[in-house]
Amino acid sequence: MKKTVIELFAGVGGFHLGLKGAGWDVVWANQWEPGKKVQHAYDCYMSRFPEVEALNVDIAQVNDNPEEYPIPDHTLLVGGFPCQDYSVARTKADGIEGKKGVLFWEISRIIKSKQPPFVLLENVDRLLKSPAKQRGRDFAVMLATFRDLGYGVEWRVLNAADYGFAQRRRRVFIFAFHESTKYNKSLKKQSFEKILHGKGLFSQAFPVEKEYSKNHPPFKKELDHDIVKVSDTFSLTFRNSGIMLDSELYTEETIPQYVKPKTLGEILEKDVDKKYYLGPNLDDWNFMKGAKKIDRVSKTTGHKYTYAEGPVAFPDPLDKPGRTMLTSESSKNRSTHVVRDPQTGELRLLTPVECERLNDFPPNWTNTGMPEKFRYFTMGNALVVGLVTIMGETLDQIIKKESIRKAKVKNTPKIKSDTQQEQLSFKI
Repeated sequence: MKKTVIELFAGVGGFHLGLKGAGWDVVWANQWEPGKKVQHAYDCYMSRFPEVEALNVDIAQVNDNPEEYPIPDHTLLVGGFPCQDYSVARTKADGIEGKKGVLFWEISRIIKSKQPPFVLLENVDRLLKSPAKQRGRDFAVMLATFRDLGYGVEWRVLNAADYGFAQRRRRVFIFAFHESTKYNKSLKKQSFEKILHGKGLFSQAFPVEKEYSKNHPPFKKELDHDIVKVSDTFSLTFRNSGIMLDSELYTEETIPQYVKPKTLGEILEKDVDKKYYLGPNLDDWNFMKGAKKIDRVSKTTGHKYTYAEGPVAFPDPLDKPGRTMLTSESSKNRSTHVVRDPQTGELRLLTPVECERLNDFPPNWTNTGMPEKFRYFTMGNALVVGLVTIMGETLDQIIKKESIRKAKVKNTPKIKSDTQQEQLSFKI
């Protein structure tokens, strides 16, 4: 089985860079920033990966015009997509329709059309709890969609700092595998607990302790076979790890086997330009970073309430990993990192290169002509590259086993079942 990849919502190429480090071949990509006259992320992607066929077109337009924008067959589909409203409804024609403009439905259209053996997606960890009024519904709808397309799903919330990286960045990774893969068949022979503690992709790549967290007990549940009922009635808080096979799901709070992380101090540059320093007037910064209680009035109801928030470390400690970096990193903002420069002893912002290092990108990866402010923005949107490389290496071992299966099927003189026929139908 070939190791070919298509990358959706490619950004500046974090998935590509990570998988390339594990020997995968990205053959097609799509990156489109709505409402932007200049497509800086796409331009960066093309400057770093000129050999790839990469489209700068709205993915919905790509799906609507398959003859104009053909998507190649592939082994693995990857992408980091926005967290949106995933609710679905029944149409008058007794079909199923999702919310318009939700990019996950565009992903599902490609999966339905191309039927890749494997899918790897990334999102913010709050996806598992959204929306607030119906906890877990959005993710449950995603799981039901994958099930209806013929896939099992494994998921894991990963904090990059738990496995040796310099940023406390929490993201949920979602691994889907087609029901006719050898990997799917092997998991069905295992208990859910063994999958999450050693047999699954994520536990192989990122080991966990034998015991789960006692603070959040695990649960099993059968997902309703009607996706509309899932959308209307599902309400449970998913744990940080889980597995779905057919309609049975199991989720638990696993405990990572920690790897000593890099620290913020280790990724700092030397001889930093003075433009990144805060200067002597720190009143605004002290206010933003400090604890506060502010009386407010609701604009909609007129209700009076007190807004309160705790303090943020000011400056950020250099002997710990950095906090989660946001797209607002370059601005004067409560969430922006501020460090005391080891050389000068003065307070300053992180440089673009330091932000790239926080996400495990090579230095100056985004220094391709885009404005400096947008360099920060792209890193606030990016994933930690090294995590993807580790996943890619584990996926490589899974693919090798699939290749053995394919060889056996190919040498079978007669196809005796629909399952064997389906195994031969992959175009990779």
